[in-house]
Amino acid sequence: MRRAAGALAAALLLTGCSTGPSLETQGEVTAPPGDSHHLTIGSAGFTESDLLAQMYSQLLERAGYDTSLLTVANRELYEPALESGQIDVVPEYAATFADWLNAKTNGADAPPVGSPDLDATMKALRKLATPRGLTVLDPGRAVDQNAFAVSASYAREHRLRTLSDLGASGLEVRLAAGDECVQRPYCEPGLKKTYGIDVTGVDPKGVGTTQAKRAVQSGQDQMVLTTTTDATLDDFGLVLLADDKHLQNADYVVPVVNRSRAGAEGVTRALGALNDVLTTADLASMNQQVDSWRRLASDVARNYLEDKGLLK
Repeated sequence: MRRAAGALAAALLLTGCSTGPSLETQGEVTAPPGDSHHLTIGSAGFTESDLLAQMYSQLLERAGYDTSLLTVANRELYEPALESGQIDVVPEYAATFADWLNAKTNGADAPPVGSPDLDATMKALRKLATPRGLTVLDPGRAVDQNAFAVSASYAREHRLRTLSDLGASGLEVRLAAGDECVQRPYCEPGLKKTYGIDVTGVDPKGVGTTQAKRAVQSGQDQMVLTTTTDATLDDFGLVLLADDKHLQNADYVVPVVNRSRAGAEGVTRALGALNDVLTTADLASMNQQVDSWRRLASDVARNYLEDKGLLK
């Protein structure tokens, strides 16, 4: 039976960050993997995270576990709660979480460990997660990376399918993005260095916001920074340009579990069922059903799992 975790959330996170594993014994987590009957599934509070948490919850209940859902939008809160066992499972993104744990462990100025190489990113992530009592399960095919979109008419006019095409075109590009884009290696500097794109300026309208998309739709800007699972591109007449030289980091969806409570084979097997079916396009479609069609995340998740034969 799934139970909503509501009023107790604040107290839970305020009181329980002291019981996690000590980092004084880096790499020496020896407790056996746990198999708690009741598991709390965490969500970061945005549509895609809610959908993933719902799918995790429903798959685990199908496997015989009792689950509850807890939304904690701030990683600075939910990651310590995951270490302490107040949250047992969360959906994460490999490269982003690796860099976050790296900064937490080695300082904000530590060189990033996330990269476009999934194997290297997973190796670094697991090395950082294990001393904290966390187990990172295998990634599947779904990835939510930064991505760049142009208007469909602009792409047709200039015969653009990839970022390399845009670089080779010599076109001047004004980019709608967050203001940090001017410094982030995956954004303006990477577009220039990796693809030779002539970025003439960054219009600070945010990442994938309605305002940013409208600026590209109207021709005020030529390209927008968004994500690979953006569900609303069609609404604005926009299309993604393929990251054919792999500028973006390997932000594949990965379940992260508290090893002492949810590290048993039953959890791994239940959540691993998604790996063979869930794709980036599937996530984008489900995001659209929630964001544009106003369907409940729980219903969208259940229908998807039933359609794929993972629920009966």
